[in-house]
Formats: sequence, structure tokens, C-alpha cells
Amino acid sequence: MRKIYTLLLLTIFLCTVLITACHSGTVPLTEGLWRGAFVLPREQIPFVFEVKHNSTDSTAVYLINGEDRFKTNKVTYSNDSVSIPIDLYDVVLKGKVTANAFEGSYIKTAANRKITRVPFKAEYGSLPRFPSDNTPPSATLDGTWDVTITSSGNTDKTVGNFTQKGAILTGTILGETGDYRFFEGAIHGKTFSLSAFGGSAPYLVKGEFVNDNTFNGEFVTLRQTSKIEGKRNPKAALPDPYSASHLREGFTTIGFTFPNPEGKQVSLSDPKYQGKVVIVTILGSWCPNCLDENTFLASWYKSNRERGVEIIGLGFERKDDFESAAKSLTSLKNRLGIDYEILFAGKSSTESASKALPALDRIAAFPTTLFIDRKGVVRKVHTGFSGPATGKFYVEFKQEFNALIDKLVAEK
Repeated sequence: MRKIYTLLLLTIFLCTVLITACHSGTVPLTEGLWRGAFVLPREQIPFVFEVKHNSTDSTAVYLINGEDRFKTNKVTYSNDSVSIPIDLYDVVLKGKVTANAFEGSYIKTAANRKITRVPFKAEYGSLPRFPSDNTPPSATLDGTWDVTITSSGNTDKTVGNFTQKGAILTGTILGETGDYRFFEGAIHGKTFSLSAFGGSAPYLVKGEFVNDNTFNGEFVTLRQTSKIEGKRNPKAALPDPYSASHLREGFTTIGFTFPNPEGKQVSLSDPKYQGKVVIVTILGSWCPNCLDENTFLASWYKSNRERGVEIIGLGFERKDDFESAAKSLTSLKNRLGIDYEILFAGKSSTESASKALPALDRIAAFPTTLFIDRKGVVRKVHTGFSGPATGKFYVEFKQEFNALIDKLVAEK
């Protein structure tokens, strides 16, 4: 009887959602899988998402990339428009639904209020991310690669790490400041394509094998198309992430005082942090790699805080005003279930972060993470973050991270 009653309430709720949407002149998004594509002048960047209706969130959308499912904010219906906001990145997907189609624009507002608009179109159904092709793979992208990305005469040396199962590809590209998160795609014959859209910006990688150990292709973003080249290398690796930033000569410690989202001033010198190992992560709620790092840290902290370890996040946000920053940082804390302090430290730039923490010679990227021993001495400074999309590199990071904390906790 209770199950029937619960089902009846859920049915009434969903009907209310549908009726409200229809009365506003808007056709609601159909529940289930959708395939979309951002339409650029020369390319389309595909993405996949799932729509779910439930009694808690009304309508929710999940962006799907490989094993990653990023939940957006609540879908809203207004007049004849549907909006899918992604508050962390100041992005909204806004358009109109007709039958089983959804067309509109990706709208991103930058820190300087500059707005980027890119058209997209989406179709309902469990459709392949890339067009189906019965041609079996004649090469494999599986493994690690030295990857160079060249645009306007500038070349970035990165590392690719990919997994291939049949014709399905997953993986990512790692740079010195972080990775591009989860890519997903397919390979047919000796050509392949991968794309990613986790809420911030869409990416497309497409290439063709020259031989078993070399590929050439293009790396496409909303801003530009770059040349990409890959050479298979089982030992491919990035420079030491502990070498990009360090304390200035004559400094062994660091100090700061910044407000938390409630307006309380929090200092590294507070009694709560004395005599403990402290991890300080320099982040931004707008930063995908910071999201990955703090997803890891939030869970790790719950299991390890009783060992005499504390974490403080220093948030550098798009807008240099407390009210806006507090809202963004609170949203980040709630999304990830963070129990440690996240403080508002300034505006989102490496220059601003370096100025706010003058004991550091520089801050090269977000995130940057400091490891401080029980005496308050900064022992290590780690730049960037290789998240779960990087596979073995993420595993190696966690091993190094835990070994370092074990060492610092064991010291008297």
C-alpha cells in the first residue's frame, strides 16, 4: 500500500512539472539519453547527456563523459525557453525543445563579463557520440603518448593516456597545470575522434595513425583549432610537479588570514591548525582540475582528519567581491561535501594569488597545493592536479600523496 501511495505522489509530481511546463509554452525535455553537438564553423563537437525527472530536483541533467557524470543545476522553464545552468563555470545551455529535438546556445560569461555564444543542437535517444562505422580498428590508441599541441607558433608538450576497448576510446591529455578531464570517443580503421564536455568548455581531438606508434590530427576548442601530434611512449611523463613553485629565499613558513563564506576571518595561525599537518590548496570554484582535487580531498579528509591533519582551501574567484565569491565557494562546498574551510582569498589570476601569498616565488597554476609540517614549515609545493581521468597518473599521485602525509604525520 505504501509503495502504491509513493508511486501516486511521484506521478502527481511529474504531471505537475509537465503541466507547468506546457502552460508556460515550453515543451519539457524528455527523460533519458540525448546526443548533442556544438556547431562551429568547420566542426561539430559532440556531447552526451541524460535527463532525469525526480521529486527532489524536478528536472536534472547529467553530462556524460566516459565514467564521469557531472550533474548540472536544476533545469528551468520560462516562457518558451529551457535553461540548463552550470553555475560553477558561469555557463548555461539555453534553447527551445520541439518534440525530440533541443536547439539553442552555449552561453559562457567570462570574468570580464565578455559573453561567448556557440550554437548547439541535440536529439533525443541513445545515439552514438560519433557516427557509427562498421570499419574495425586497424590501430590502437591504448597506452601513453608524448603529445605536442601547436598553435600560432607555440607548442605545448603534453602527455596522452588512453584506453581502447574494441572501437571505444576513453582517456585524457595531461599538461603541466592539469588535465583536460574525461574524453570519450571511437576509432574506425586508422582514424579516431574523442570529445569532452564536462560543463566548462567542449573539446574535440581527431587524428589518423601514420604508423602503429605515430598519429597526426587536430585539437579543437571553441577558440581555435591546433595541430596535434602523438608518439607512443610507455614512459611518457610530465616534468616534476614539485619544481614549478617554491618558497622565496629566506622563507620556510607561510601565513595568511582570509574570510570564510560566513565572513569569519580564518588564519593559518589559529589554534585549530597548530601542531598539525596542514594541506593548503589554492583553488577556484571555476577550475575543473580544482574540482577534481577537492573531490579527492573532501573524501580523504573525512577518513584522515583524526590523524592530526587539516586542510584549508584558498579560493580565488571570478569576481573580486565577497558576496559573489561566498555564493560560489558555498556552492562548491555543498556539491563536494567539503568539511574543511574554504576561504575567499582574491580574484582569479595567478598574479593575484602570488600577490596574496608573497612568501611563494610564484603560483604557476590552479590548483597549487602546499604541504606544511607540524612545525609550520612548508615542505612541498605541488603544481596542478592529475585527476581520475588520467588513469595510472592519478593512481601514482594518490600513492605519493599518502606517502608524504604518512611521513609528515609520523614526525614529532
